[in-house]
Amino acid sequence: MINDIIMHIDVNSAFLSWHATYEKQIGMDRDIREIPSVIGGNEENRHGIVLAKSIPAKKYNIQTGESLFEARNKCPKLLVIPPNYNLYVKASKKLREFLTTFTPQVEPFSIDECFLRFTDKSREEAVNLAYHIKDTVYNKFGYTVNIGISENKLLAKMAGDFEKPNKCHTCFPEEIRDKMWILPIEDLFMVGRKTKQKLNKIGICTIGQLANFDYDSIVRLLKSHGRLIYDYAWGRDNSTFKQIEHVKSVGNSSTLKFDVTDTETAHAIILSLVEVTAWRLREIGAFCKVVSIGIKYNDFFYISRQKKLSYFTDCTNDIHENICKLFDTTWDKKPIRQLGVSVTDLEFRAVKQISIFQSNFSKKSEILDKTIDKIRYKYGDTAIIRGTFTNNNLQPLLGGYPSDEYIGMSSIL
Repeated sequence: MINDIIMHIDVNSAFLSWHATYEKQIGMDRDIREIPSVIGGNEENRHGIVLAKSIPAKKYNIQTGESLFEARNKCPKLLVIPPNYNLYVKASKKLREFLTTFTPQVEPFSIDECFLRFTDKSREEAVNLAYHIKDTVYNKFGYTVNIGISENKLLAKMAGDFEKPNKCHTCFPEEIRDKMWILPIEDLFMVGRKTKQKLNKIGICTIGQLANFDYDSIVRLLKSHGRLIYDYAWGRDNSTFKQIEHVKSVGNSSTLKFDVTDTETAHAIILSLVEVTAWRLREIGAFCKVVSIGIKYNDFFYISRQKKLSYFTDCTNDIHENICKLFDTTWDKKPIRQLGVSVTDLEFRAVKQISIFQSNFSKKSEILDKTIDKIRYKYGDTAIIRGTFTNNNLQPLLGGYPSDEYIGMSSIL
């Protein structure tokens, strides 16, 4: 009997790798993977942290998530490159499209990770295929991936993290004791810093020690989270495989360069965020019926509101108009530090049902949106921009990568 085979694909230092391959494609001589470098947010825009680092940067003990100020103190000659999220989203999509040539069952887990499911392969065949995929990704795209192989998502993900970069590893159930139990407890998926500290206090320092500890004591200490990580220590994971149609929302947000204090600027920024959100919505073939606005003030107080529409839409103008109305009734005129938009109550269908509530202008705008999408995809994100952004310093397309698009393991939701 052949059990399901699950592979976990993880792009090594994804943002940095994708940026490096892009620079090579446009003819730049340097390779940022070979020098101390990081992909980091712009401090002026209030995003000053390390998002990805090169192997030479790791030698300076630079950590993902630390401030660029700290990173530069460790390595004064550090090269800091601002992120290009639209480039990373395209690279992620291209990789997933390539992986579907091996199996239609490809489930995104994050922008740089996904799971593959096979129902017709032996373990030996799966391992051989994993090496083939790894090498083909490098030859085709110019960057490396790690691949973990097992019979469930948890063990496949753990296997993929054993040793990096550019490696394939297995962690089948009978290999758990030798390969997983010897690892420090913080290497177990879903064990964060605070959980590690609690476990260390009762003498649990390795995954094996957790697996062989008294179950009831773990549950008393950590409640439902204790049950989850105890199962994970034994390699138990009941996650099902989902497809992209299970996406429940698409959203976009941005911390702003300056505090916004007027309606006109706020509406323009909302348009910039909606441009990307609606584009993503059309990319996954979905229509929305609920729109939302989120506002974070400069005192970090956060408020959000949502509105149900009378019809399903993927039209940029429709979404923008309704979110602006929602914003106008929500904002209390305090300075705004961050704005976010999202759409929910999604419907997936190849052809949109015509609604009597939708205006002719809205219907024409839907056709125009799809034409603009094609031009941007072929010639670049800013090949066409709205006139609103031609005479000011606002970005026509704002926001980071669509983390909302990625589903994750059902057992941790």
